[in-house]
Amino acid sequence: MATTASFSPPLASPSRWSPPSRRRRLRLRLRVRAGSSLKEWGDFEDAVRSRDLPRALRFLQSVDVETPPAAAAAGAAVARVALPVPPGRDWEVLDACIDADDMWLVGRAYQFLADRGVLANFGKCKNIVLEGPREVTPTVLKEMTGLEAIKLAPKKWGLSGNSSYVLIGFLGGVSYLLNQGVDVRANLAAILGLVAADAMFLGGTCVAQISCFWPPYKRRILVHEAGHLLTAYLMGCPIRGVILDPFVALRMGIQGQAGTQFWDEKMEKELAEGHLSSTAFDRYCMILFAGIAAEALVYGEAEGGENDENLFRSLCILLDPPLSVAQMANRARWSVMQSYNLLKWHKKAHRAAVKALESGHSLSTVIRRIEEAISSDR
Repeated sequence: MATTASFSPPLASPSRWSPPSRRRRLRLRLRVRAGSSLKEWGDFEDAVRSRDLPRALRFLQSVDVETPPAAAAAGAAVARVALPVPPGRDWEVLDACIDADDMWLVGRAYQFLADRGVLANFGKCKNIVLEGPREVTPTVLKEMTGLEAIKLAPKKWGLSGNSSYVLIGFLGGVSYLLNQGVDVRANLAAILGLVAADAMFLGGTCVAQISCFWPPYKRRILVHEAGHLLTAYLMGCPIRGVILDPFVALRMGIQGQAGTQFWDEKMEKELAEGHLSSTAFDRYCMILFAGIAAEALVYGEAEGGENDENLFRSLCILLDPPLSVAQMANRARWSVMQSYNLLKWHKKAHRAAVKALESGHSLSTVIRRIEEAISSDR
């Protein structure tokens, strides 16, 4: 036997219906607003994919609204449920920083997430007391790090470790071919000419791109850049992005190699005003030499970092008064020693950053891995 159920609308029997309470109406409105907000997360995803940082940040600020008066009467907890943020979604705003021209906006994105408690360790070391001697001789450097000063100096032309054996093998191969009557001098001259042109006009981008196919070299790049990234993050300097592809780096103005772009608001303001405090200069130098320190920490010596040293020298010359050669050498040793110790204290976070970069993860994921590693290490 089939049965049917009948439903009488509220107006059909007014004596048996009463309007919902004020609290219930509030919950209904909040559920509707929550559903609308979840649908709008598609706009946020589109902004991140198109690397539109202003639009992505505006959306996050719009969902983080103040508690309406009516909701406040019912309890702030109810209002927060109204506009839920999907787990980990707000981190993705960092992926839109890479194409941002306004570095202040990049800094605002980091500060926004820090204020929400997402970036718990961002800038946690910016006010650390930098203890130890300011005069760092090679002997002091060895006592503090266990490494000779020569191990912390970038190698010219990358000739160190296994690369020296590669050079010997290459020269031996050329010599063997010549002894066998195979004249490769014309081809060799053409190759050297192309390498020279690449160095002069492209900053070595083509050679760097080819070198990236060699796994040990690629791994060193990851270790080096993770050192820059982690130190900048701990020192409270927003990171615009990590560029590992030499041609992408060239398009962004970083010639010949990978690069990590960070921003120091305090330093920029001071330089615009015509002075530079020792605090800002110390922080910048630590981040600049963190790549060299990271390589030394992992491999026992550094190979890369020649461009970092060149940038350091150019900044030292701009100081008033400019640093002498001896003062520059001392400041470089002091900076790499401080970075080395900072990365040593956060070795687990550095490994997490290297692994995330190696897996091709986005900047937001790399920083999440850093946060997770530091939290699990407590």
